[in-house]
Amino acid sequence: MKIFMDTANVDEIKEFADQGIVYGVTTNPTLIARSGRTQAEVIPEICKLIPGPVSAEVISTDCQGMVKEAKKLAKIADNVVVKIPCITEGLKAVKILHEKGIHTNVTLVFSLGQALLAARAGATYVSPFIGRLDDIGEDGVQLVADMVKVFRLYDLPTQIIAASIRSVDHVNKVMLTGADIATIPTKVLRELIHHDLTDKGLAKFLEDYRNSKK
Repeated sequence: MKIFMDTANVDEIKEFADQGIVYGVTTNPTLIARSGRTQAEVIPEICKLIPGPVSAEVISTDCQGMVKEAKKLAKIADNVVVKIPCITEGLKAVKILHEKGIHTNVTLVFSLGQALLAARAGATYVSPFIGRLDDIGEDGVQLVADMVKVFRLYDLPTQIIAASIRSVDHVNKVMLTGADIATIPTKVLRELIHHDLTDKGLAKFLEDYRNSKK
């Protein structure tokens, strides 16, 4: 499973870029707004830091507007992936963009049917939002597991990005489903690295080393 960062904060991305663990980045209008900068400022910087896919989202809700925005975003860098909402006009746009060789990430996916339609339209990636499904009492991780099964059953090339990750437990569970990618918030990524026993073990090793030198 590849790891993406779900953030538009360039400083946070720099924190992890040198560790060799982050393959790509996903952003959305909310994350861009939270960064205090514009998409035009942030996306080029992220693309220079991370050589893998960097998702930038359109804000239009009609096919023509989405395609126009997508073409502009795709010119920023070769690794830009255009995020398109899973709506009727969005699927129309995905088909057009697929034919033009522009990579897309269909976002705000909440059902197996939506995922299949996005894949059939030509989406490069599809993003089920597991945390938001959990919020309404549904099982987001099970959706990812079902998507993995269906995509493999029908040999669909679209990759699954588990999104709306809320915890380390979410990451562990989507790993076990066979998801292609998990896009992880910075806070959760930091927690994923940390374990109390690692800290205690290292402290003990260092203490023993110091004592051996006395």
